Amino acid sequence: MSEVPADLRYTRSHEWVRQLPDGSVEVGITDHAQAALGDLVFVEVPEGGRQVGLGDAFAVVESVKAASDVYAPIAGEVIAGNEALATRPELINEEPYGEGYIARLRPSSAAALEGLLDAAQYTAHLASEA
Repeated sequence: MSEVPADLRYTRSHEWVRQLPDGSVEVGITDHAQAALGDLVFVEVPEGGRQVGLGDAFAVVESVKAASDVYAPIAGEVIAGNEALATRPELINEEPYGEGYIARLRPSSAAALEGLLDAAQYTAHLASEA
């Protein structure tokens, strides 16, 4: 079973969101997603200053199996992409909820996280996909 931290929010397309103390968020792909993709060999992270809409493809992860878009779980402005992934894409495989985050965003709305799944809802979603 995939790891699903209780303090994060999730999307049905397997992205996670962590609220940071300054109101910004970190975004990445879930443990389930990285396991399904396999060993990552390339990550294209978004550049700071870019505006993204809810559901926009804003990053790409490429594994030995396939390339997949990563979708913005909220609307907002990209503060910064995780530059460490340029030389170490495997960070997503090793620490999907830590150093393997993809980008930091500034939500366009204080209510941006309200539509996301909590850990229990995401776990149920994973079970329904199995």
